[in-house]
Amino acid sequence: MIDTNYLRDNPAEVSDNLKSRGYDLDIDKFQKLDQVKRSLQQTAEELQAKRNQLSKEYGNLKKTGASTDSLDVEINKIKSTLNDHEAKFKDADLELNYFLSYIPNLVSKSSPLGKNETFNKLVRQSAKEPSLNPSLDHLEITSKISTELASKLTGSRFAVLEGELAALQRALIQFMLDEATKAGYKEMYVPYIANRDSLFGTGQLPKFEEDLFKISDEYYLIPTAEVPLTNLHRDEIIDLSNGPLKYTAHTPCFRSEAGSYGKDTRGLIRQHQFEKVEIVQFVEPSESFKALEEMTAHAERLLKLLNLPYQVIELCSGDLGFSSAKTYDLEVWLPSQNKYREISSCSNCLDFQSRRASIRYKNNSQNTYVHTLNGSALAAGRTLIALVENNYDGKEKIYIPEVLQDFIKSKTISI
Repeated sequence: MIDTNYLRDNPAEVSDNLKSRGYDLDIDKFQKLDQVKRSLQQTAEELQAKRNQLSKEYGNLKKTGASTDSLDVEINKIKSTLNDHEAKFKDADLELNYFLSYIPNLVSKSSPLGKNETFNKLVRQSAKEPSLNPSLDHLEITSKISTELASKLTGSRFAVLEGELAALQRALIQFMLDEATKAGYKEMYVPYIANRDSLFGTGQLPKFEEDLFKISDEYYLIPTAEVPLTNLHRDEIIDLSNGPLKYTAHTPCFRSEAGSYGKDTRGLIRQHQFEKVEIVQFVEPSESFKALEEMTAHAERLLKLLNLPYQVIELCSGDLGFSSAKTYDLEVWLPSQNKYREISSCSNCLDFQSRRASIRYKNNSQNTYVHTLNGSALAAGRTLIALVENNYDGKEKIYIPEVLQDFIKSKTISI
């Protein structure tokens, strides 16, 4: 959630910033809701002060034995009026917060401007070797990925991995977790179900409820480990005196993919359930952009170790996620599609999530909102696709990168 005081003092600047990402802020509505809330708050404070004054007079009269009948009537009248104003204030506060909860994060001044992905900026690109069979996709190369069997078990956009390929995905996950812990991230095992408060804190609710798998009025399957990891410190004042807090977790991720029907329906590209290793940081505000570069470099290093061709893209304002102020996407080369596809997204959310989740730290004598960052390191399914398509020998084997060979106990797997 953006800073209400900043919005109140700089409405035109905030409006222009949000327009760069395609969001039209209703300034008049904000100012009206804000004024109603502040007016009710001021009246409640005046009534409270008046009641305190009368209560003091009441006490003095009691000591002298004088009659308090007239004060009793006045105090009860103020109490009734105050209760009414407090109820109205609560309603006004809820209405304002609901309005604010749909406003996306402000765009960082360092992010390129543009209305869609065509304005994204290429930062760097690795070298790539031509594939032996550029026309074959991962389903055509190996018979060990079955979307048909998954469809029988569950439905469309799921997959069953068999034998060596299932082991390869497990090896990938173990490799990515090991690399994260080596880099200083504390490994966590977290629930795969999140409550509404958690999803509000990271920005999925209320705006993106249709993208989630809802299992009850209160609970949802997590769309990413970013949700539980960021909410580890919800409603807390954390200690950053020894540096950032860093966490990693492997989880399945569940997404309804609402609005994406007909897109990437073949194979493992866009599934309702997929595996991912997530990294999250809580940092002091002055360190967050440095932390973003560090997280991006970490995800990039994994692709280098796996010897996969990739590129790093800086997202423009119109392509940013709801909670992000600045994002780097890492894209891996898929020969069958003759293009790069997203495999990691590393984002600096500034204090947007920490305001929603009330996560602060001691900054001298003040409690200040932390900056939160998150990134994929990496998405296992798409990494698996890239390994299959880029390392297929054109005949009967898929080569295993050296960094995975100890995990899978083999240099190749059969197709």
